[in-house]
Amino acid sequence: MTTQTAFDEQSELLEMLAEQRETLLITLRDVTEEQAASRSTVSDLTLGGVVKHLARTERVWTHVMTEQPGDPEGMFDFEQYYLTEGDTLAGLLAEYAEAIRTTDAAVASLPDLERRVPLPEAPWSPPETQYWTTRRILLHLLRETAHHSGHADIIRESLDGANTTRRLGT
Repeated sequence: MTTQTAFDEQSELLEMLAEQRETLLITLRDVTEEQAASRSTVSDLTLGGVVKHLARTERVWTHVMTEQPGDPEGMFDFEQYYLTEGDTLAGLLAEYAEAIRTTDAAVASLPDLERRVPLPEAPWSPPETQYWTTRRILLHLLRETAHHSGHADIIRESLDGANTTRRLGT
């Protein structure tokens, strides 16, 4: 007789998010500092810029989800996509790993995903406060990670022909 475990939505969504993060990290295997900073398409995006953005995205949305006081730092800072002097791939990956740990711990501590939290005021939104459930925030993180993981795959393949899909099993 097999035992069934109860459906745990938070665990399921965190597992899906972890899979997307891992796909991104596969794309970054064996990347040099030069490659991490290189534009390989007409876009300004670089592999390092994608990692920097996703680390910031995790930090900002965890801040919002846990209703920490004050505006999340750099939520609407579009410079987050660009590497600055002193940025290294190892440093950016360490920041991303820390942001992931913080997000996962915050989500695991939530009693459920129904709680509605206020969103920071955005320049393109109406002035009244808008709310999202913590579920929607987690789904947004999943979408952002998958979206930018695809960008990273294209950038990497344009740089040196490495293909993430072929590397998934290795």
